[in-house]
Amino acid sequence: MRKLNFHPCGNYKERYEQEITLFETDFGRLWSGIGIFSLFAILPFIVSPYFLHVLNMVGIASIAAIGLNILIGYTGQISLGHGAFIGVGAYAAAILATTLNVPFIITLPMAGLISAMVGMIFGIPSGRLKGLYLTIATLAGQIIIEYVLVHWETLTKGTMGITLPRPNIFGMELESDLSFFFLIFSCLVVMIWFAVNLIRTKYGRAFIAIRDNDRAAEGMGIPLFRYKLLSFGISSFYAGFAGAIWAYYMVSITSEPFTLGLSVEYIAMVIIGGLGSVSGSIYGAVFITFLNELLRWLTGIMMNIGVLTESGLNVAPLREFFFGTAIVLFILFEPRGLAEVWRIIRSNFKLWPFAY
Repeated sequence: MRKLNFHPCGNYKERYEQEITLFETDFGRLWSGIGIFSLFAILPFIVSPYFLHVLNMVGIASIAAIGLNILIGYTGQISLGHGAFIGVGAYAAAILATTLNVPFIITLPMAGLISAMVGMIFGIPSGRLKGLYLTIATLAGQIIIEYVLVHWETLTKGTMGITLPRPNIFGMELESDLSFFFLIFSCLVVMIWFAVNLIRTKYGRAFIAIRDNDRAAEGMGIPLFRYKLLSFGISSFYAGFAGAIWAYYMVSITSEPFTLGLSVEYIAMVIIGGLGSVSGSIYGAVFITFLNELLRWLTGIMMNIGVLTESGLNVAPLREFFFGTAIVLFILFEPRGLAEVWRIIRSNFKLWPFAY
């Protein structure tokens, strides 16, 4: 009697280890390896110095955006203080490096931890507040931190700012955009790995349950305040870590960049990239960073030909106008962001030429 061999027509999981695996197929593992190899071994050597600088800014923004997405996209806690927490990390790194002479490799996680502690302090109201009231509480935190960074001159040097030393890793000094590229994207890969695995643990599942229905989550035995505070801490750690790298990359820092506008910019990254998606955070960071560069380039052209001066338009409001327009368009036409757009495109390639 002839034996029939049956082949599975789908990717079925028979063990729990298969359920929690990061890459479900060998094909996914292969392409991930090719992507990481191309990122580190090919891309930085074929792009121009200007584009390499933009890529570095994308990497830093991606780290901070992932942290904000954990808070907003996965836990449902809206925050308008993310820009301030990035500033806390930047100043913590600067003070540790210049005043205490802490080594660079220790400064980065310490700056993240300091920012996490500050973020958890301002996350305490989340135990009793949510929605608009929590948003206002985090806005107050943004304003308070801005004030401290400017006026606590004995610690932050006020408007004079702080100049950082060149970072040094095991005797190797990082001073070029290329060396920072390898540092930034190595950290980004680690942060992505941590975030993806965090969401699949009991903590990540608790975050999602709180986001979907906090009363039902509390009824299932999830301590809301503890997990909300943990989410604020993790989000602020990502922000502080990104701020520390940014401070070393820019060499000197002042309080000027860490305003409410920066917080709104990161919210735009999360919304445009896709709420509740780690990859969406990266798409949003790429979109907003390149949009900034495009607007800067267009502004320069318009100023050279006299369009802005003749029409009386100001450059700064135009930037906010384009950001606001992009957010509104994505909310109207694709609320799930660029991550959903990419999922649809990928699915179409998988299903082609069939329509189902």
